[in-house]
Amino acid sequence: MASTDDVETNKRFATEHDTDFPILSDPDKQAGTAYGVLGPSGRARRWTFYVGGDGKILHIEKAGGPAQTANAGETMAAKLEELAVKGLIKRKK
Repeated sequence: MASTDDVETNKRFATEHDTDFPILSDPDKQAGTAYGVLGPSGRARRWTFYVGGDGKILHIEKAGGPAQTANAGETMAAKLEELAVKGLIKRKK
């Protein structure tokens, strides 16, 4: 996950929500700019990037908003299955 919040804000978020994933703090918005995710207000859109083992972007989910976060796990699992069937990623055994 990437966030335009500073490190301390992201640490509090991780603690409050007991996260088990890393969070990239991007307060200077270099990563957000490079990935083209900043909206008109300068805040990052909630897009999901699927990146292959070679570092190439395989798919970008741009749904955003409550529709994306409400079923994010199911959406991700389905997309990962689709990418695996196409041979673009490998399943863990």
